[in-house]
Amino acid sequence: MSDEMINKINDLLNEEKWTRATLSNYTIKNFEELDESVEEIMTSDTQDEIRDLCEQHLDHSKNSIIALYISGIISLHKQQIDDSHLVELINIFSGNHKWNIVEFLCDRILKFGENKMALKVLTECYANEDRQNDVYDIWERLIKIDYNEADIVKKLAEKKEADGKIDQAIGYYKKAIHRYINKNLFNNVKDIWGKLIELNLDDLEFFLIIEKKIAKTMSPEKSTILLEDIYPAIQEKEEWQTAIDILKLILQYDSKNPWARKEIVNCYRSRFEGHSQLEEYIKLSNLNQSWRNITEAISDFEKHISFDAGNFVYHKTWGVGVIRDIKGDQITIDFSTNRGHTMSLKMAVNALISLTKSHIWVLKSILPKQKLHDKVKKDIPWTLKTVIKSFDNAADMKRMKAELVPAVLTQGEWSSWSTEARRILKTNADFGNMPEKLDLFMVRDKPITFEEKTFNRFKAETNFFDRYQTILEFMKESDPDSDYFSEMFNYFTAFLKTANVNEQVVCSYLFIKNIIQDFPFLNPGINYTFKEVFDDIEDLDAMFRAIQYADLKRDFLTDVKLNIEDWHNYYIQLFPYYLNKSVIEDLINNGFDAMVKDKLLDIMTHFREFREAFLWIARSAVDEPWFQPIGIPYEKILINMIHLLDITYRDISNKRNVTENKKLNRAIQTYLFKEHRLEDFILSGDEDTVSRLFTLLQDVKEMDVTVKLGIRQKIKVKYPNIKFLGELEETPTTVASRSLIVLESSMREKQKELKHILDVEVPQNSKEIGIAIEMGDLKENAEYKAGKEKQESLNIHVGKLKEGIEKAKVFDPSTVDLKKVSFGTKVTLLNLLESKEEVLTILGPWESDPSNNIISYISPFGSAVMGVILNEETSFTINENKYSYKIVKIEKADMLA
Repeated sequence: MSDEMINKINDLLNEEKWTRATLSNYTIKNFEELDESVEEIMTSDTQDEIRDLCEQHLDHSKNSIIALYISGIISLHKQQIDDSHLVELINIFSGNHKWNIVEFLCDRILKFGENKMALKVLTECYANEDRQNDVYDIWERLIKIDYNEADIVKKLAEKKEADGKIDQAIGYYKKAIHRYINKNLFNNVKDIWGKLIELNLDDLEFFLIIEKKIAKTMSPEKSTILLEDIYPAIQEKEEWQTAIDILKLILQYDSKNPWARKEIVNCYRSRFEGHSQLEEYIKLSNLNQSWRNITEAISDFEKHISFDAGNFVYHKTWGVGVIRDIKGDQITIDFSTNRGHTMSLKMAVNALISLTKSHIWVLKSILPKQKLHDKVKKDIPWTLKTVIKSFDNAADMKRMKAELVPAVLTQGEWSSWSTEARRILKTNADFGNMPEKLDLFMVRDKPITFEEKTFNRFKAETNFFDRYQTILEFMKESDPDSDYFSEMFNYFTAFLKTANVNEQVVCSYLFIKNIIQDFPFLNPGINYTFKEVFDDIEDLDAMFRAIQYADLKRDFLTDVKLNIEDWHNYYIQLFPYYLNKSVIEDLINNGFDAMVKDKLLDIMTHFREFREAFLWIARSAVDEPWFQPIGIPYEKILINMIHLLDITYRDISNKRNVTENKKLNRAIQTYLFKEHRLEDFILSGDEDTVSRLFTLLQDVKEMDVTVKLGIRQKIKVKYPNIKFLGELEETPTTVASRSLIVLESSMREKQKELKHILDVEVPQNSKEIGIAIEMGDLKENAEYKAGKEKQESLNIHVGKLKEGIEKAKVFDPSTVDLKKVSFGTKVTLLNLLESKEEVLTILGPWESDPSNNIISYISPFGSAVMGVILNEETSFTINENKYSYKIVKIEKADMLA
């Protein structure tokens, strides 16, 4: 079949040469007949041979229509970006005005995906045939794949505007202005800026984004020109605050601009018309005086103008208040705890913070707590807007929690509330991220599109893999015809030009290769193979480990298998960094069983070096048939797991790879304890196995003693007489000098108290100190001094708690000795001096409660009676007071029963 096909095409080529067929003889039917031959070629596995045949024919017949067409279509079938032969064909026929064939050829190319050249030629065909509507349709397709095309976008915008489709026109004008900025064509930008002022003045945030881009890519002077163009339209609408914001930007670029300075005073007069102190504050701030720094003058004026009767203010000591009156330089304020307080205006400006009526501090002070609580819980978007706007339209979740917990919401309510709040902040178009800081949220005056929000996040991110994840999210919801996508995509294509092949270069290659399979027109011109990329990697292990996403690791290994001859060696080498059964199964299915067995045995033996791989095998592979031949007993896995638990604890303590070790430590604890694997195995084994494993566990000093005690008690129930390796006879009354015997419940309470101080009280104290610092004048700042004193007190308390917890040894209730007075006993004593009985419970200092007859074993009295045997008498002196008792009864303490 293959030889027959090659001969057939060879005959067609020779026939064309012999007959010297002219262009005038060609029709669309001729190409359709060639397509039938191409279909046969593609099913006969002769594509490469026939394309080579066509290429040889073109060496001496460069205008062979058959050779150009067949070779070009085969290239498209093979998803190669070389379309030069079809371009040559189109040039031949368009030069001879055979527009019907040109149109056929373009349509044929476009069946394989969008193509800039084919679309541009089609517009010429339609223009020659006066098919203007079809031209517009093609233009709409063309601008989706040609991100440099700006003039056509502008023409489409003008067409939509003429048709009365204003929203669509605005969208095209916005796209055009971005593209003209990228081309550095300011006059074109200025024209469209004017058109958008006419059609879409309300979208101020868009204009501000554009002017910032102009200032950055062209010059601040050009940005000023645009701002001066938009100002009259804002002024005409009497949107005075917006007009002031525009003028501030102009003055930021040109602080000496006399026109802007004069205009901002006029705008302030209009904005604060009716304010009782308006002219006085303009005068005080020297806003009209050219010698005064404009930034300082504006700051002074805005501080003063916020003070007027009825306005809310905040004081660091007295909280929220309302201005009752202003007379001359004297201001009177009503605070809830200090009504009628007076101060000079100068002092007020320095000591008070002006608040809007909707500020969260004001709402917390004037609304009933239950009413605000219900509103906050029910209307999360309102709450988010309120808190964010309260702090200059920029707040993070930490700030929101500080304002709402515990003043409005409990800690428990915050957990569910914050989860929903995060979802709303991510999906609701009314909210956006601050461009320079992702964790700061802002409220948008005009809803933000998903594309813009995602693009802003992409720009703010600095980590390569965060940006990779963001562009994937973008593509799930949006098409790559967006100009935002173009800028993100170019970030990855730039890595392909880097000489040093690292994880970013490799992942960019993989990402782009996957993208252009669905969108061939995005191909930036990759002219090298995966093998060439692979061969340039200097440190394969380090590169592969640095890849943060499993899908990219999987794609890399897939390409290794397809393109690298000894792929199996690399699969074995990289397996510890991509723990997936598919890697093992691929190797086994291709006959590399022995290599797999050796690698798994190596990991299990050297578990300290292959920690994550060891844990993965223990969890995911031990039951697989391909693991059984290794012959590692389950007990050995558990022993190594306990060793690894101890190692991670020590590494955490020594500050080595803390984040990774904490994650691994938690996973090991889940494996051993939460899933009861260790306990189940111990309780199903013989006494030697039990003793061996539990003794090993006892040596892990940093782990929770309550977990050890729980397992120990269950072992004692099953094996009452068991002795653990290295265990000495314990006497509960004898405690190491540095140890402190405590009940498990007391230990939990102390740990809970420590956690509360560290998680709640310390952060709250830090917040209070921060607020005090913002008020200035630390020498006379009572709040600052009080905060620092409290900070010192908390630090001392934390130190004592930590020291006590470290010294504490949780008492095992099963070891209580009822033959003598000891920890955990309830003792009835006969007072021999007064002939009456007394009942005492002996516990530790953490449980001591003398009013309820619970005393500490280390108290003077407790120490004196500890170890006294039942029915034995004892006498002693404490602080010159003599005591004489007989032990008449010893029971287990009530709280241990």
